[in-house]
Amino acid sequence: MKVLVDADSCPVRDIVEEVCRENATPVIMVADIAHEITSPYAEVILVDSGPDEADLRIVNLTAKGDLVITGDYGLASLVLSRGGQALHPSGWDFNQENIDSLLLQRHLARKARRAGERFGSNHKARSEQDDACFRSALREILGRSQPEEPGAKHKKD
Repeated sequence: MKVLVDADSCPVRDIVEEVCRENATPVIMVADIAHEITSPYAEVILVDSGPDEADLRIVNLTAKGDLVITGDYGLASLVLSRGGQALHPSGWDFNQENIDSLLLQRHLARKARRAGERFGSNHKARSEQDDACFRSALREILGRSQPEEPGAKHKKD
């Protein structure tokens, strides 16, 4: 398993590096060339700044079982279709049960904006609790993917 990060505006890059380093899990951060991203641990891939360039690179790099960190519902849907896992920076996972309704919400909101409807900003500032929730979810996912210790005894049912 590797972890891919939609790094353009990802608020948890440092947490991803910290937790993945602890678990010796490879990390690839993908961003467009308009962003200055460096990392002492992760591989950083810069792509052209065209629409969806970073998303397309992430999808092409995703293999079955890989984990993608993103807040983009469309990218998450593509990752799931490739057999990957997707985790939102707030710590909740995208899955087959929630992706269709998330995509529908996104579509309806875009349609409303095109029709001139305006929405107030309901974005809260990121909190320490958000970071803790993300860290915990990432550790849980990486823990499930770790191979069992050699010689570990299996419990017989």
